[in-house]
Amino acid sequence: MWISEAPSNIALIKYMGKLESSGTVVEPCNISMSYTIPYFSTKVFLENCNGEDCYINKIGLNQESIDRFLRHLKNIKKIFNYNGFFSVESLNNFPHSAGIASSSSSFAALTKCTLTALCEITGAPLPTPEQMSKISRMASGASCRSFFFPWCVWDRSGAKSINLKINELYHDLILIDANPKKISSSKAHSLVKSSPLFAERPQRAEQRFTALVDAINCDKWNEAHHICWEEFLDMHQLFETSSPSFKYIQSKTTAVLEKIQQFYKSNNDGPLVTIDAGPNIHLLWKKDQNEIRNELKKEIFRITQP
Repeated sequence: MWISEAPSNIALIKYMGKLESSGTVVEPCNISMSYTIPYFSTKVFLENCNGEDCYINKIGLNQESIDRFLRHLKNIKKIFNYNGFFSVESLNNFPHSAGIASSSSSFAALTKCTLTALCEITGAPLPTPEQMSKISRMASGASCRSFFFPWCVWDRSGAKSINLKINELYHDLILIDANPKKISSSKAHSLVKSSPLFAERPQRAEQRFTALVDAINCDKWNEAHHICWEEFLDMHQLFETSSPSFKYIQSKTTAVLEKIQQFYKSNNDGPLVTIDAGPNIHLLWKKDQNEIRNELKKEIFRITQP
């Protein structure tokens, strides 16, 4: 048996869809930038079996997700011209399909595990993280960022680490809803291309990426906060102006965001805030913000309890 683990990541500059002409390897429409969250991770277990590849479903994945998983396994085997079969199982330590980038960690873990197994079986050298990253994004674009720590940038040239002045942040997740979302991230990436706001999306992402890197490197934390806030709102506006329109943000999400805004105005300080394709909210804090971090936790706890 082979076992591999990969972390989730949270994008502060969002990946919003692939180029139509990108072929089997996902090429992003715009630059994205993420922070790796090592304690949100997926483990993948791989074992030789007879007959055909199969997924051991102990976490309630739907058939579409299982098929996507097995299709990626098959595609990696093609690279090695390997005709044997595997049983595969995955396990997250956080809710899947709830806007917490479970596909990023799961496909990164599957890629690592399959490549490790096939290299051991065939005697081939293990690919570099950059090579693994490229293979992983054949199945899940954002998974390519889960091979780098702590900061990663992904553009049309590929994914790579980026060194910033602040490299250690505390992460909090405000779990609004752990239920699987009705519209997957991949489906959302397709639908947003119908939004009238989509055409200029790459330019907006590029501008915010440059500004965010500068803000973090120059200790302009308030500026970084505002850039991240504008960026996640930009993504959700794409969702709500596509055809058909859809949304992930719930009323409780809005209530928590309003509380965070009030807190920030009162303290002139606070976390970087972002939301992926889901209702749940991610907060990133500097190490010296622990006192106000605890204060905000108390405020949010009051409004999120049943």
